[in-house]
Amino acid sequence: MEVRKQEDWGKEERFTMIKGGKGYTIADIEALPEGERAELIDGEWFWMDAPTWTHQEIQMALSAKIWNYVAEHKGSCKVLPAPFAVYIKKDKFNYVEPDISVICDEEKKSEKGCQGAPDWTIEILSPSSVKMDCERKVKLYREAGVREYWIVDSKTETVTVYDFAHGAEREAGIEPKRYSFSDRIQAGIFEDLYLNLSEMDI
Repeated sequence: MEVRKQEDWGKEERFTMIKGGKGYTIADIEALPEGERAELIDGEWFWMDAPTWTHQEIQMALSAKIWNYVAEHKGSCKVLPAPFAVYIKKDKFNYVEPDISVICDEEKKSEKGCQGAPDWTIEILSPSSVKMDCERKVKLYREAGVREYWIVDSKTETVTVYDFAHGAEREAGIEPKRYSFSDRIQAGIFEDLYLNLSEMDI
């Protein structure tokens, strides 16, 4: 009997190799062919679609603003846009690639990626990522210890901000704060960084 290597499987075969799409590990992520990306949440597999033009423009504009702020203040935090590996629970069943990760803990930095939760994550919504970004990742990031989580929606021109590091928002069910692109939004992990998406070239 001929045995095919995993890299020779089609996408559908790889997705269903474990019944129900669960039970995957980071080893399965690392075995993906070049150019294909997926995330894991508690062993459940989620394919990642190619980003849109608007998505990439927002990602680059926000990354640049945050990076410039850190550089001007001679800060030690690092700003990493996707694709960038985040081993968010430091186990073999959880692996994500936030659109933007801000990491301030030197001990979490490695050549493979971030070992643990970033301080600040930003996700930019696309039609295929709404449930992932607005439900699954809210729970994951809160549980893993992310201090602040932004969800940017270019369709409605809104930014949803979860401040997990302060007050009652640590508890499930607390509503996040919502802003429009024209609002001046403060980054909670920095004292004086404000972002106004309407002023960015996007």
